[in-house]
Amino acid sequence: MNKDTSKIVEELKLSDDFNTFYKENFDYMATKPLSVLLDDLMKKKDLKKVQVIKNSEMAETYAYQIFSGLRVPERNKLLCIAVGMGLNIDEVQSLLKAAGYSVLYVKKPFDSIILYGICKKLSVVEINDILYDYGFETIG
Repeated sequence: MNKDTSKIVEELKLSDDFNTFYKENFDYMATKPLSVLLDDLMKKKDLKKVQVIKNSEMAETYAYQIFSGLRVPERNKLLCIAVGMGLNIDEVQSLLKAAGYSVLYVKKPFDSIILYGICKKLSVVEINDILYDYGFETIG
């Protein structure tokens, strides 16, 4: 049950009635809370929160608040979690979109470093080292 975004946009443009469009496309819209999406990904990848938090290089209390839905992380913290989960590029992009953040864009130097780290399966510390070497703010 997946519909390409461009197809949904085309349907929106052609729709005479938003209510009908909304009803027909609701199932394709991002409606799950971030905490539920994170939980779904952890189940899919058979991960434990404690290991993800350790890999994310985040404070335990703060991370557990994110996973429970009490806090919405800033983009960089969400990237730490994504790296800590070992997500691939598509999964990271989907997570960023669902949280309302811009996706990683390879033409932005900061983002290209993150993308490189994800492709090479680098840790948060390794990605931070590269970010630091190039004068960027670290993610964790």
